[in-house]
Amino acid sequence: MSNFHKDYIVTMKDFVPEQDDILRTKLDDMHLPLNDQDLMELECMMEYLRNSQDPELAKKYKLRAGTGLSANQVGIAKRMFAAKYEDEKGQDFEYKLINPKIISHSTNIICLPEGEGCLSVNREIFGQVPRYEKIKVKAYNEKGEQVTLAFKGYGSILMQHEIDHLNGMMFYDRIDKNNPIINKI
Repeated sequence: MSNFHKDYIVTMKDFVPEQDDILRTKLDDMHLPLNDQDLMELECMMEYLRNSQDPELAKKYKLRAGTGLSANQVGIAKRMFAAKYEDEKGQDFEYKLINPKIISHSTNIICLPEGEGCLSVNREIFGQVPRYEKIKVKAYNEKGEQVTLAFKGYGSILMQHEIDHLNGMMFYDRIDKNNPIINKI
């Protein structure tokens, strides 16, 4: 159980260090429906993402900008994450997903040209992370409703990154040490 409550503001001090075992643990599915504490933790995680993307609040609270946050990154051993991002067309998306699973994916592989970063990793990591260009995810929303969502491009990369966290995997585990650059820029 976390300290998160209604008026709690998640800051960088809440993040567990990269070496923490919780980041290498495959988390079990959560029981539904979510209880009030689960819902509060999920909302605090989303609020972190909103605050971190607001330049004024990010500066005030010394937040690193993020688009996704898995519960285990802030020491909560629960299979859930929050994501907030803008797609290639400038459309904003917010998701709070519980027990997410990738149920299908494209064969085409993409990557972020500059490589991925992570709020749990406070160092530069060289290399590109291969990800499926398109995925379908089955999960539950905060109301306990099962949803099937399709993602492509950056959204697909982000979802795979967060689901990896819930499976105890870090993004740099996927970088080919012998060929860290997939797409020459």
